[in-house]
Amino acid sequence: MQNIRNIAIIAHVDHGKTTLVDRMIAQAIISRNSDKLGDLVLDNNDLERERGITILAKNVSVPYKDYKINIIDTPGHADFGGEVERVLNMADGVLLLVDAFEGTMPQTRFVLQKAIEMGKKPIVVINKVDKQNCRPDEVNDEVFDLMFSLNATEDQLDFKTIYGSAKQGWMSLDWRNPTTDIIPLLDTIIEEIPAPQYQEGTPQMLISSLEYSPYVGRIAIGKVTRGVLKAGMQVSLCKRYDVIEKQKVKELMVYEALDKKRVESVECGDICAVVGIEGFEIGDTIADFENPEPLPPISIDEPTMSMLFTINNSPFFGREGKFVTSRHIKERLDKELEKNLALRVKPGPSADSFVVYGRGVLHLSILIETMRREGFELQVGQPRVLDKTINGQRCEPIETLTIDLPDEFVGRAIEMVTRRKGALIHMDPRGDRTHLDFEIPSRGLMGLRSNLMTATQGEAVVAHRFKDYQPFKGDIERRSNGSLVAIETGVSVPYAMDKLQDRGRFFIFPGEDIYAGQVVGEHTRESDLNINICKTKKLTNVRASGTDEKVMLPPPIQFSLEEALEYIQEDELVEVTPKSMRLRKIILDEIARKRSRDKVQ
Repeated sequence: MQNIRNIAIIAHVDHGKTTLVDRMIAQAIISRNSDKLGDLVLDNNDLERERGITILAKNVSVPYKDYKINIIDTPGHADFGGEVERVLNMADGVLLLVDAFEGTMPQTRFVLQKAIEMGKKPIVVINKVDKQNCRPDEVNDEVFDLMFSLNATEDQLDFKTIYGSAKQGWMSLDWRNPTTDIIPLLDTIIEEIPAPQYQEGTPQMLISSLEYSPYVGRIAIGKVTRGVLKAGMQVSLCKRYDVIEKQKVKELMVYEALDKKRVESVECGDICAVVGIEGFEIGDTIADFENPEPLPPISIDEPTMSMLFTINNSPFFGREGKFVTSRHIKERLDKELEKNLALRVKPGPSADSFVVYGRGVLHLSILIETMRREGFELQVGQPRVLDKTINGQRCEPIETLTIDLPDEFVGRAIEMVTRRKGALIHMDPRGDRTHLDFEIPSRGLMGLRSNLMTATQGEAVVAHRFKDYQPFKGDIERRSNGSLVAIETGVSVPYAMDKLQDRGRFFIFPGEDIYAGQVVGEHTRESDLNINICKTKKLTNVRASGTDEKVMLPPPIQFSLEEALEYIQEDELVEVTPKSMRLRKIILDEIARKRSRDKVQ
């Protein structure tokens, strides 16, 4: 019992968390299988590998000496706050991983704040000390200041610090003296992280996470907080609102390295997976059959943004996707609701649409991207921020925004953020770069990242996290340019595009299939402009020098999914299919669009 350690790893996006966990697993199995080194075994989802972020929390265990270290990998991004909260319930301590150059970042703060409130003991790991211009000692002081500002206890402030490079595979108590392995870190975990408290009595387990298997259905995951769970045991499932259901545990599994191993019983303190429990939700308790005692349920962050999901009804529907009906989309969203805690789904304004609520543009765009890769076709509307009425006053979500950028771009960045109702709170020079802290309404963040990247030549490091609800800050100026809208279905012709170059910039390549009502570019003026880019040159048998000059078109603007969602206006949609992404007007017909505009005016 005393030989178990449960730790959660907290880190900002791209600070090396998953690489470190891979090194710990490799260290444990190095004697048996050294070819595992260097492979990201935790971020096994394609999207996670491409973006370098952890979306879903995962569990692994590392056998070391006579100990079993259960490691829970947490998402670092504030948009996945629902994942973080429940993961920390399973841990007895946390590993705070910080980049030796960038220092503490807002997402680190977001998860750390939750861990400190829950009384978890931290160990600080300062990673990437092999980087040029790194400042490990300063970063260690920053971590202390951050914990102090988050009201950490004396015991939490008395933390141990380990330095090293996960990429190079070493950790040490002194960054000036590199070692050859990460054993100092494993030893520190065993010394510093408390063993789970053993509690005699009837079994109790809070369901903190879940997995899905096509063979056995949903699997409940959590830490046994009291007593012993046995395979084949009759238990009570305590749900919200005092609902209690009698169920049976069919199988029990514990984590062993990257795999799960079937066992007959699991003692208090260990993390396990339970097969056979039906109809459970995250936050329910598995308790004794005769005398069930539920644990307090987990509170989850509220959604701050909504988006309309609807079937693809464009002229090109069904060309690429396998799943195109509203029934398919509904089933997929229902399946996502089972494991994505911060998500809500409500029926939309029409029979084949749904309003999906989430934690931010990234949270919802990850869902859309996953669906498109699975073969879905759908259309999504402009993201809308959710306001609340507090004491009779309209309030909106406010975020803490931090921007780290070269000194010469500071003025431009401050101007861009303040135009979006942001307020500068703090400014901190760091060498030839400056660190800026702002408070900004959530709706002001839409499209800000891509504009900042353009303005700073890709040098800015931008991060944000939800702070609280504050009174409405007033209207924010939106995208000032109108759209170039195609009025004919066909193939875009270079000749026609060349003649319209002075009207704006295009989003499409010549020779691409387009349809009437598709947004094919950005107009130079505020109004929308209807254009025909399918028009070919009239051929005559007269030849003259200079009439057949070669058309030279600049490359089109290519949007990522998040950029497209942030770019569109209220009367536009993003059409997402497995191979394409198009912007379009909600009303495709030019005359019908004009009529609806006249009605509004």
